[in-house]
Amino acid sequence: MDGILNILKPPGMTSHDVVDFIRRLLGGIKTGHTGTLDPGAAGVLPVCLGRATRVIQFLPNDKEYRVEIIFGLATSTGDTFGEVISRNSASSLTSEALEEVLRAFVGEIAQVPPMTSAVRYRGKRLYELARQGIEVHREPRQVSIYSLRLVQLYGTGTPHPRALVDVACSAGTYIRTLCADIGHLLGCGASMSFLLRTRAGIFSLEEALTLEEVEELFREGRLSGELVRLEQALEHFPAIHVRPGAVNSIKSGSPLYWPGVATAPEFLQEGQLVRLCTDRAVLAVARTVADSKRPGYYQFKPVRILA
Repeated sequence: MDGILNILKPPGMTSHDVVDFIRRLLGGIKTGHTGTLDPGAAGVLPVCLGRATRVIQFLPNDKEYRVEIIFGLATSTGDTFGEVISRNSASSLTSEALEEVLRAFVGEIAQVPPMTSAVRYRGKRLYELARQGIEVHREPRQVSIYSLRLVQLYGTGTPHPRALVDVACSAGTYIRTLCADIGHLLGCGASMSFLLRTRAGIFSLEEALTLEEVEELFREGRLSGELVRLEQALEHFPAIHVRPGAVNSIKSGSPLYWPGVATAPEFLQEGQLVRLCTDRAVLAVARTVADSKRPGYYQFKPVRILA
């Protein structure tokens, strides 16, 4: 079984728990997810099966979230599971003031990964060190916030109002850090009180399956119909259609030279990633390289064999 399942991860499970559930259900098939979602968070978690695990790094990886922020409380973890490190009244917060601050975060920003993240430090995950009470220096990372939209601010006039905010961002963005930074700029502190991932790449919340639905579909023999195939998952790469005589050489990892190309897009660029395919399947993800022996032509060097 090869393809990608769009899973609705429930709160209370880790992303690894979800992968384990599906792997056991499907009899040990190779399985992997495309990006960790916090245990307390819910939402879209694409899970790759079989050959699809080979393309995780090539999938579109921008994200969208709906986050609830509580103001006036700052915690050690950036969410409400952590220890409260400051408590202030945010009773004067208005929608206008919050929207002005949100605009300041749109664009490319620097974030320091939280100690609760899965970033590696000298071979260990940061969250593993955090559990031991160890805090280490983390270098800021550049991320992109495409949009921040205030959905609703409620509880105004109380010490700890809350807001629902929709976030569209690049992969690697830490929403809890974003919430804490918003609270810092407001001067009252803030924490993430709930997180829902509404989109991951091409996968949306509306089409996500619960684990109960996955199990039922599997028992009925209908789960394969819910898989997103490799061809669809890699549609963002230009398609190079391969002549039948060149298929076996591609499967062995050899470059595809121009005589082996059946059809190709008119405009290609040096270093561009493409998908090498037949009418039935994607054979490989490849990189476009100028052909030194034939000026004006390209060859395509596989970087991941999928056939």
